[in-house]
Amino acid sequence: MKVLFLGDVVGNPGRLAIKQQLKNQIVKNKIEFVIANGENAAEEGVGITRNISEDFFNSGVDVITTGNHIWDQRETADYINIERRLLRPLNLIKPSPGNGFEVYKSKNGFNVGVLNLMGNVYMKKCDNVFDVAKEFLSKKKLKIDYDFLFVDFHGEITSEKTAMGHYFDGKATLLVGTHTHIPTNDARILNHGTAYQTDAGMCGDYNSVIGMNKENSLKRFLKEDSKKHFPAEGIASLSGVIVDCDKETGLAENVQSFIYGGDLKNTH
Repeated sequence: MKVLFLGDVVGNPGRLAIKQQLKNQIVKNKIEFVIANGENAAEEGVGITRNISEDFFNSGVDVITTGNHIWDQRETADYINIERRLLRPLNLIKPSPGNGFEVYKSKNGFNVGVLNLMGNVYMKKCDNVFDVAKEFLSKKKLKIDYDFLFVDFHGEITSEKTAMGHYFDGKATLLVGTHTHIPTNDARILNHGTAYQTDAGMCGDYNSVIGMNKENSLKRFLKEDSKKHFPAEGIASLSGVIVDCDKETGLAENVQSFIYGGDLKNTH
């Protein structure tokens, strides 16, 4: 089975790229399941709405993960309780609406587990992510509770993401980082068969500062008169990873970075 994971979708350029390009890429790369982090997809570049989520599903996304901006659009707290394909980090402080883990049925009949976690370092306060991961793995097992497991680790620092990758090695099909919006050049299969990349990058305009208007961002760094951050409006790159999954073991056979369109050098 071939799965595409897409990094944080940022603003209108990211949404447009999903709408215009994703179905073609699904066919071209023979993708059978798509996961996308949607927490920056709203017009302002923070949060996600019901309409945006439904546009993603209609464009070929099977599951939407999120992160620290999950509640930045008010309607999401209600919508996430009725839409099981929209996840929030499992380790959000309780009680929080929605779920951080679900099992979905792929088009070819496999049970696909998707787990959303958020880091603790330099992030909004949430429960200890390693404690939550340990509890999760004590209850859920690959090839017993699901055929494949994909983990979105939404975090700021590379060491925390790398450590979590090794913690899930042999227990997940893929662990991939999100949040920093810059794709890292370290896609690989870890020692025990789990595919890993420190950050999937973003689906957004890279002629920017992590998806936000570069002129305004520079003004803010220089402490000059500026506005609240808002997304850049150029052509977006779709960024993420493609994983070939072994249906017998549930682990990864191959992983490769995926970049299409926009300013970055394309891999597909």
